[in-house]
Amino acid sequence: MFEDLFYDRLVKLRVEKGVSAREMSLAIGQSSGYINGLENRNGFPSMQVFFYICEYLGVTPSEFFDNGNGHPSEYRELLKDLDALDETSRQNVLAIIKGLKR
Repeated sequence: MFEDLFYDRLVKLRVEKGVSAREMSLAIGQSSGYINGLENRNGFPSMQVFFYICEYLGVTPSEFFDNGNGHPSEYRELLKDLDALDETSRQNVLAIIKGLKR
């Protein structure tokens, strides 16, 4: 079960970033087929390589495994920007979001 989450998130986050498995493999210092092998469910990365994967994808390890968070980088940026607003502005943004959801 958790294995499936790892593999599925790896594919999803890589595709969202718009990079090939080969490009990502080389960028994190691995052989050209490394990420492709992982995505084909052939083992797991070491912790060090997992951290390189997260850094490359622009997510924290926690965000990597947060399957309910479809866009972790955008979500983190949004929260940072919301924290910078005053209470009235935050409430206005919340009202806009609720209006858009209708």
